[in-house]
Amino acid sequence: MIEEKEVDLLLNDLLEVYGYDFTHYARASLKRRINRLWSLDKFPSFAEMRYRVRSDPDYLKRFVEELTVNVTEMFRDPLFYKVLRTEVLSTLAAKPFIRIWHAGCSTGEEVFSMAILLKEANLLHKSLLYATDLNSEVLEVARKGIFALGPMKQYSENYILSGGKQDFSAYYTAQYGYVKFNEELAGKMVFSTHNLVSDRSFNEFDLILCRNVLIYFDKALQERVLTLFNESLGPLSYLALGAKETLKFSSIQLKYKQLENEKIWRKIK
Repeated sequence: MIEEKEVDLLLNDLLEVYGYDFTHYARASLKRRINRLWSLDKFPSFAEMRYRVRSDPDYLKRFVEELTVNVTEMFRDPLFYKVLRTEVLSTLAAKPFIRIWHAGCSTGEEVFSMAILLKEANLLHKSLLYATDLNSEVLEVARKGIFALGPMKQYSENYILSGGKQDFSAYYTAQYGYVKFNEELAGKMVFSTHNLVSDRSFNEFDLILCRNVLIYFDKALQERVLTLFNESLGPLSYLALGAKETLKFSSIQLKYKQLENEKIWRKIK
């Protein structure tokens, strides 16, 4: 088992050598993931693990991927998407152009879900989806728009529960156990690396989605990221968080009004 002081050394290496700052990530969760790698990769000593992280670029990728959890699915929490469909997109429809930021987009399932919502609301033609993540490997997956065929049955059910009326399979072509989503959807997406810990705002958005990312940050980093989102949102725009995340007790709380029953807030000040 890796000890606390060894976790400190690894986090310090990531920051010093590569500029990845994990020092404000939730400690218990980080330690659990590092220990998982430790047992999976069967290192003979901590020194060996540390050496690999510092000197082997391929292993560094693996290490960072393991620390930045990538659990996602299309139309995850269908009722959340139903509210986006019925309450949020209907108000954004009046805008001449719609900018949406998916922060911590992982492999892109939620970005493609949003593109489908926009298409069905006849808004895709005047929208741009910015999808960012710290991890360049997952962005590569997202950019291709190619996913395993296996989960599509579940995604189709999620889609219908979110209010979808089309045949979900019309949005992709299947081949050899994989599906590729239509170019029309991907054509409205811009993928780039962005580090929520250290990078600044890069545009003004009408909707920011950052779901199930903040739960891995400590309170100070959550506050910093929420401030960044606040700076990046225009008047009367929306912020969407994950099921266990909230604006309560944050410095920006009073500037937002929560939509009923869902983790979506509208900027009112």
